[in-house]
Amino acid sequence: MTSTKTMELEELRGRIRRTVIAVLGHDRFEMRDDLTARDVEGWDSLTHMSIITGLEKEFGVRFKLKEINKLKNMGSLIELIRSKLEPT
Repeated sequence: MTSTKTMELEELRGRIRRTVIAVLGHDRFEMRDDLTARDVEGWDSLTHMSIITGLEKEFGVRFKLKEINKLKNMGSLIELIRSKLEPT
């Protein structure tokens, strides 16, 4: 049986993936926690900022520059978004 938390995580991953695809214009990457921009064709510094902006719009959140600079991979991005969506 799938837990609610697992379903929420999969929905979150799907929304992130759709945003990245919309910015990059392709889906030639596998969503995994250790995925980095270096692993994805066309993901450079300019598209990185477009992805960040797209994710801010998608999730209704704002990222601080220091948070963006700390991102190491997709896993850290997912955790950052999850932390911003948690009720305070």
